[in-house]
Amino acid sequence: MPQYFSPGVYVEDVPPVARPIAGVGTSTPGFVGTVPDTVKLPSRLLPGEATTPPFRWVQYAPLATALKPYLVTSWNAYVKLFGDFVGSNVQPNKKIVIEGSGTTAVTFVTGTAPPGMLVTATVGTIATNGTANADGIYKASVATGTAESAVTVTTSIASTGASLTNTQQRLAHAVYGFFNNGGGSCYVVRISADSDLATALAQLAAVPDVTIVAAPGLVTAVAYKAISDHCELLKDRVAILDSTETVAALSELQTPMATTGTTGRPQNSSYAAFYFPWLQVADPASQLTGGSGLVYVPPSGHVAGVYARSDASRGVVKAPANEALNGVVDLKYALSKPDQDNLNSLGVNVIRPLIGAFRVWGGRTVGGDANGEFRYISTRRYLNFLRESIDQGTQWVVFEPNTPSLWQRITRTLDDFLTNQWRDGALFGQTPKNAFFVRCNADTNPPELRELGQVVTEIGVAIVKPAEFVIFRIQQTTGG
Repeated sequence: MPQYFSPGVYVEDVPPVARPIAGVGTSTPGFVGTVPDTVKLPSRLLPGEATTPPFRWVQYAPLATALKPYLVTSWNAYVKLFGDFVGSNVQPNKKIVIEGSGTTAVTFVTGTAPPGMLVTATVGTIATNGTANADGIYKASVATGTAESAVTVTTSIASTGASLTNTQQRLAHAVYGFFNNGGGSCYVVRISADSDLATALAQLAAVPDVTIVAAPGLVTAVAYKAISDHCELLKDRVAILDSTETVAALSELQTPMATTGTTGRPQNSSYAAFYFPWLQVADPASQLTGGSGLVYVPPSGHVAGVYARSDASRGVVKAPANEALNGVVDLKYALSKPDQDNLNSLGVNVIRPLIGAFRVWGGRTVGGDANGEFRYISTRRYLNFLRESIDQGTQWVVFEPNTPSLWQRITRTLDDFLTNQWRDGALFGQTPKNAFFVRCNADTNPPELRELGQVVTEIGVAIVKPAEFVIFRIQQTTGG
């Protein structure tokens, strides 16, 4: 306590009884996608250039290091790290530079090209490769004394056997669909092969901002289990799982996929949501290579954008369903209400053409009714939100004296936070007392727990559930 030595008015800062809890973010996905160390992309021809087929193939080395999470805040940022749908037709410039002197001198041809692009420098019959760095600068070694005029640089590669890297395209469409549907930022991890999924998920585990996990196009039993287990272990995120692109019959989706199988739905999990069917979207690469310009892509990227858009406009307690998908031209399968009747209770979230748009028409966790109180993905996500918000907002309690005064401060802090949640419509009840309770007192903190250095608080909440089945009962009456 301060000492006072002369008469006067003294103003002191007093710690607040309750400290406000800020809600954590809920809509930052972590995408895992298979992108090999070199990617082939079609490119438009340069003026006066004529080849067969009527486009060029170019090759890129993604600047993103494999198995490293990158924060991506825009489509342009993604393109710089992981590649676009099509390649650039910019021809690199060139100049000769010499580094070192005397017997240690090394000659290079250097210039600028799109970042990540592989550039081939040819002198006579000898060709060497260089890769443009993040600043677009490439270097390729040539023999000492080589004149600039003797060097030919190009980005074209032989078209024989060249084809689109489908896994790279799927990841690109997923991230593009995420931003196009309202997403703000995401983390992206590149894997060189599907077998690296477990390692990539371990890297994402160290990123606390991630609240959604998706691996577009990874639709095996092993991948489903790895992603679901990851979310169940950390308990601060949920998985968005894709269906396989094709199914022989809808009845396949009623049965969980075998451990080593490739047909069926994922095993039940209250930390995962499963979406069917794949989406048809515009694809510049397909158009450039003479195709229809349309491809089918996994829905997880677009659905993650819907999660973000719904969270921003209505809050995480709102089920991310009855939401239109932007950028979708058609669906792999057009389902009717009877088709969905056999899938909804099992937690297969169907995307259907309804009310003038292609809409997410399901909001359940995988397994649906079998998951009891967590049959809805919005319930799981909201409880994750409460858990993480309370965890981060009460760190100040650690090492405080474990006294009734502390219990009162904890109670006041949590009561204020949950009252605000009730006012926002996330908790059900006519009054806060009906919507939640907070207990932190001598009953929850007996002497034996206090001796262990523990302070225990019990919280109960009545979470609002979605109105999934809207029923109107109409009867005819005689007028008079």
